[in-house]
Amino acid sequence: MTVGIPIRRLWPEPSALPLDDAALTVLYGRADQPRLRVNFVASLDGAVTVDGYSAGLSGEPDKRVFGLLRMLCDALVVAAGTLRHEDYRAVRLDERRRAWRRDNGLAEYPTLVVVSGALDLDPAQAAFADAPVRPVVLTHAGVDPPPGLTDVADVLRCGTDRVDLAAGLDELRRRGLSQLLCEGGPHLFGALTAANLVDELCLTVSPLLAGPGPARIIAGDATPPRQLPLRHVLAADDGVLMLRHARE
Repeated sequence: MTVGIPIRRLWPEPSALPLDDAALTVLYGRADQPRLRVNFVASLDGAVTVDGYSAGLSGEPDKRVFGLLRMLCDALVVAAGTLRHEDYRAVRLDERRRAWRRDNGLAEYPTLVVVSGALDLDPAQAAFADAPVRPVVLTHAGVDPPPGLTDVADVLRCGTDRVDLAAGLDELRRRGLSQLLCEGGPHLFGALTAANLVDELCLTVSPLLAGPGPARIIAGDATPPRQLPLRHVLAADDGVLMLRHARE
């Protein structure tokens, strides 16, 4: 089914034919091995927000792919700061996408995974309180959960004084959550990159110059440059580019 603003393939194998959701699902797909995919939207000059929020960069084509990536994953990973700032709600999918998951042997909804070093989380936030699947919180041994958090989420301690992301991802995979989608924020992306845990980056480039000031998609300590080969380039009729870079 093709809806909204058309999306077409520029590379490889350019095509003028609009991609329907079935074709996009094949292009993004699910890997045969455990995979951590990161998804971001940015302006032409690299900003990750406009007026403090990512919504100012995201249009209908980006939202369409955003929804498909959530449909394809086993778990959605997000930093606690992004969860609060972007006011995440429960991770829910429409019936069509739930049916696709059922037909492909997946749980109807992906599991929300929140990475938090301080456990400054509100159990009453809809992302927890209204979740169709019990969320998971990755933290470390040096902090205690706020009252009520363990009633609505599984709190996993990975590391002694900071979150050990490699150990956390291993634990998620032991729980059967092998296809992970990270939606940020920049510091979590930076930490995952520093630990060499990023297998794939899906980057939507909005045709907008945001100007100086806004943060970029990655933050944190300097890390060695890492190659991430280009796999496809898509373009929407509103001028948005969608890049997918991934390891083999």
